[in-house]
Amino acid sequence: MPCWFTYTEEDRSQLILSGWDGHTVVGQTIPLKRDVDFASFHYKKVSKLEKETMAIEDNCNVHGDVTIPLLEEGKNIGDEENGYTDEKTSGKPSLWMVYLSTFVAVCGSFAFGSCAGYSSPTQTAITKDLSLSLAEYSVFGSILTFGAMIGAITSGLIADFIGRKGAMRTATGFCVAGWLAIFFAKGALSLDIGRLATGYGMGVFSYVVPVFIAEIAPKNLRGALTTANQLMICCAVSVAFIIGTVLTWRTLALTGLIPCAILLFGLFFIPESPRWLAKIGHEKEFEAALQDLRGKGADISEEAAEIRDYIETLERLPKAKMLDLFQRRYLRSVIIGVGLMVFQQFGGINGICFYLSNIFESAGNKIIALSASNKRVPITALNTTVIDKAGRKPLLLVSSTGLVLACILSGTSFYLKDHNLAPSSVPILAVTGILMYIGSFSAGMGAVPWVVMSEIFPINIKGIAGSLATLVNWFGAWAVSYTFNFLMSWSSYGTFIIYAAINAVAIVFVITVVPETKGRTLEQIQAAINA
Repeated sequence: MPCWFTYTEEDRSQLILSGWDGHTVVGQTIPLKRDVDFASFHYKKVSKLEKETMAIEDNCNVHGDVTIPLLEEGKNIGDEENGYTDEKTSGKPSLWMVYLSTFVAVCGSFAFGSCAGYSSPTQTAITKDLSLSLAEYSVFGSILTFGAMIGAITSGLIADFIGRKGAMRTATGFCVAGWLAIFFAKGALSLDIGRLATGYGMGVFSYVVPVFIAEIAPKNLRGALTTANQLMICCAVSVAFIIGTVLTWRTLALTGLIPCAILLFGLFFIPESPRWLAKIGHEKEFEAALQDLRGKGADISEEAAEIRDYIETLERLPKAKMLDLFQRRYLRSVIIGVGLMVFQQFGGINGICFYLSNIFESAGNKIIALSASNKRVPITALNTTVIDKAGRKPLLLVSSTGLVLACILSGTSFYLKDHNLAPSSVPILAVTGILMYIGSFSAGMGAVPWVVMSEIFPINIKGIAGSLATLVNWFGAWAVSYTFNFLMSWSSYGTFIIYAAINAVAIVFVITVVPETKGRTLEQIQAAINA
């Protein structure tokens, strides 16, 4: 039966030396006059005189000292006299810091989307004001991707060296410098330097934001919160597309500074990733960060122990290099992470977006282009509510199946157009196919690969493996954008058949290779994949 343990001032020093924090002793066996398991006791301070004169039956037979039966289950008088109650020490976990940290981090995602969406509504105004040729503006648009590839290569190293928050500050600094260079640009050179700088920031954000969110979120919310990364990118692209039609291109550049300012300010109020702190051996900071994220009343002992054990296991392994990623123990996680990025990009998304903004608008259907762009936002938002319930694999499979059907519809429309068959059906098939493609991509293949990438890599290779996956993603974005015009001139319907075939292979890949990760801790996922 739980009992009160009475102690005097002399006892107190002995208890504290033995591991007592003044309120509770959890899992400690403390040797005094005999071994006592203090985990089963509550404490009440008494004077020495009271202790000597109390003549109550020793119900629990605790080394001859007087004890009093516990009258109220779960009530700790020793805690109360020090200002602590059950409401304070045993309250439900509070996740407000997780939500705040996620909000601050996805401001980086919004900055990413602002960079990506900038060039589409500004092409005419920039080329006219600065007298740029089509080739010069093409360099301005495409150099963003090269900056992102450089950012992707260095993102993992930066995040491992100065932390996840430090990496976000670095990316924000490049974005701010880039936007200012664009705002003050008088010619093509300043534009290109600014665009390259914002591209670098995008590359770093694309890796560090989902990784940071995955490392701070509890397992039951990790998928939804990580998906918020893609949601904010979609929102920012849509916002840039909309307000770019009413603002000047220089003013639009200044709006890109807003999410950067919020992010820099917010980073002062959120903790660093506990897993990164544990990895570099900052034990006190690790526990403090994890406690902040889970709430002051939460018991973090089990989660902290699991993180420590996993990191201790990984620390016994040699420091990972690029070639180490292809060792047997890591190969499956690398294949999953890189493979999903390959299918995400080579399935044609950037080619379709190019078709959307150029073919539709040149045909006078700007409203359709705008609605298709905005369609990604509500569908991605819906993903955040179902990804932790439905799981990652079902969303990927539904998305990939929809992409195959959409590509077939679009390819059929071009085939009919090229052969002058059923001309009245061509616009309907084309619009249906493109809208279906955008919707299907947003339903899974847009966000879920980033969620899975943030979950599957062990922390000792996460930096270098994440950089590789992000680099592959950006290379794919550039390759598809670059080859799209050549493919369309070769065969418009053949282009979409190729994309359909790639997405069909993606279905097989997801079924046979990609694991389900919902409802599991990062350590459980990584241990299972890399066993």
